Amino acid sequence: MSALLPGTATLGVLGGGQLGRMFVHAAQALGYRCIVLDPDAISPAGAVAEQHIRTDYLDSFGLAQLARDCDAITTEFENVPALALETLAGMRVVAPSGASVAVCQDRAVEKAHFEAAGVPCAPHAVITNDIELAAVDPALLPGILKTSRMGYDGKGQVRVSTAAELAAAWDDLKRVPCVLEQLLPLKAELSVLVARGADGQLVNYPVQQNLHRGGILAVTEVPARAVPADVQQQAVAAARQVAQALGYVGVLCIEFFWLEDGRLVVNEMAPRPHNSGHWTMNGANASQFELQVRALAGLPLPELRQHSASLMLNLLGDLWFSDEGGPTPPAWDRVLVLPGTHLHLYGKAEARHGRKMGHLNITADTPDAAHAVAVQAAAVLGLPADF
Repeated sequence: MSALLPGTATLGVLGGGQLGRMFVHAAQALGYRCIVLDPDAISPAGAVAEQHIRTDYLDSFGLAQLARDCDAITTEFENVPALALETLAGMRVVAPSGASVAVCQDRAVEKAHFEAAGVPCAPHAVITNDIELAAVDPALLPGILKTSRMGYDGKGQVRVSTAAELAAAWDDLKRVPCVLEQLLPLKAELSVLVARGADGQLVNYPVQQNLHRGGILAVTEVPARAVPADVQQQAVAAARQVAQALGYVGVLCIEFFWLEDGRLVVNEMAPRPHNSGHWTMNGANASQFELQVRALAGLPLPELRQHSASLMLNLLGDLWFSDEGGPTPPAWDRVLVLPGTHLHLYGKAEARHGRKMGHLNITADTPDAAHAVAVQAAAVLGLPADF
């Protein structure tokens, strides 16, 4: 397609969450108008876009209006119905494609794609019926039973150690299609963000080292100081391979497990900008959201450069609550006095436990300096300093 030049086009977003909000900000900085389609009357992205279409993602009238008023359309989260993207693709440029998103929506299909692309993933078994449950290899236990669809941030996941626990867990998950993954001894969790244009141009950020708490990303550090160069090169090559095999257009995050025995296996992927890439807003020459805008609009992708050592702290709604009650805003003044701190709040009206409210980026000349400030910020916020 011909490039949609800044200042001349309108970009659409399916989804009104914080990722959509940051996409809209990046698009507006380049001169694009934005329209968000989201059923929630109060959404972070809808609050900052030029227009908010408040309909369900499969509402034919809403999709027709979005297609009529936009020149190109993307999604801000992977659980938007792939059918909505496929419907829109018949009328407008859509990236990523419905087919790509559909792969990421189903763990079993996703793992089959990894294997077809020649990228190793954890030993696993697909469970959709009693026969497959009975046929599970005992070597996969202990393991983690994950729903094939709609699982994120640790939801829809149960650790199991025996065949009896596996059967009980599958019952508890309402016997929906699941994937049992062998529990592997981890040294670290890593991710790689790639962006691919419709012309096949492919760029990537450095490997990101991640720490999760309760299944939710808590900390990302770049560069990944503890990870040897050869492991990082392997992760980057695998991520690019996955994106190429999908014929993907847009920003794609691939998550990896780096194992105690030195092996690297792919965990899952997200067809969108990702929490672990939030550091790019302050630590790189172009953010992941600008890359998504460029890929969608058919603009050239820049050669990426990390200009500052970076560390990202995820900010959940728990920080707004204390033993004395709540909600009360954290002491941002005591945080922002620290050198190299950059606060990003998502404009959510209500703080709730476990709700993603924002993130704090820390940039510095060296990884050690960024880490030292992050420890100070964590102390002010009452976060663990286990990174």
